[in-house]
Amino acid sequence: MKKIIILYSIAAITLSCNKKPHLDSVLQGKVERDEISIVGKVAGRIDRILVSEGDFVKKGDTLAILDIPEVEAKKSQAQGAVLSAKAQYDMSVKGATANQLKQLNAKKSALKEQYEFAQKSLKRLEAMVQDSLIPQQQYDEVFAKYQGAKAQLIAVDAEIADVQHGVRVEQQNMALGQQDRALGALQEVETAEKERYIVAPQDMTIENITLRTGELALPGYTLFTGSLNESTTFRFTIAESQLSQFEKGKEVTLHVPYNNSSIKGKVKNIKKLGSYANIATAYPDYEMQDALYEVTISPENNNAAAALLSQSTVTINQ
Repeated sequence: MKKIIILYSIAAITLSCNKKPHLDSVLQGKVERDEISIVGKVAGRIDRILVSEGDFVKKGDTLAILDIPEVEAKKSQAQGAVLSAKAQYDMSVKGATANQLKQLNAKKSALKEQYEFAQKSLKRLEAMVQDSLIPQQQYDEVFAKYQGAKAQLIAVDAEIADVQHGVRVEQQNMALGQQDRALGALQEVETAEKERYIVAPQDMTIENITLRTGELALPGYTLFTGSLNESTTFRFTIAESQLSQFEKGKEVTLHVPYNNSSIKGKVKNIKKLGSYANIATAYPDYEMQDALYEVTISPENNNAAAALLSQSTVTINQ
């Protein structure tokens, strides 16, 4: 008697395992959405998180703020370098200050007096040396003083012209290059400072938040993942023998079991599945020789489809 009961039990278990948990007239699929990952570009600790999982955010909304103290220090250094480089460039363009010009003009006046005195002395001695009233040596000494005073006057005129028109062009270009370099370093720091704010790149629903306040966010590490509501589609797996029931552009009615609602859609794409792991239908009914295809259906009402949960089941009556 015990053997008979055991045999019946094994048979019942075998039958229950082989029984398909779906109706042949119903084709099951999944609600699919494109997902996006949001990463940080600079390292910093999470200072504040401004959203929660499940929130819908608009493009440009701030999701989190990072604490990056190193950026503030580098910004101060860059601002100091910009001020220094700008002062160097301004000085090279403007040349001497007003006080320096006064000193040079006073120097010119003194040298001019010396030159005019040497010139007068030389003219007096020219007639005297011709009449042999003075030796040639005395005339030559006065002539040398005249030439020296003239050279000094020419030199101070050139010095005044330089400071009035600024330094040479090459030095001005060098100072300008240093200023541009300092400005570039400041812009780099300001760009890094903006990266403190993690913003949403698109309208989306926050699915996962991977870090919490106080944790370290490294460059390239995913901080948030979100789903794009406007990308909602319905994906089904069908066998080659069922292709005749679907064609691109065909309108279909889908049923959502978890909220007992219906939604209309249109066949958007049909493509061959390259991997068994991509099957969307829970229990595809197909012969071993049949190829499998993925049918993508887009909703006619995007607003209604956006309210559906990702990866929830939808069905089509065949």
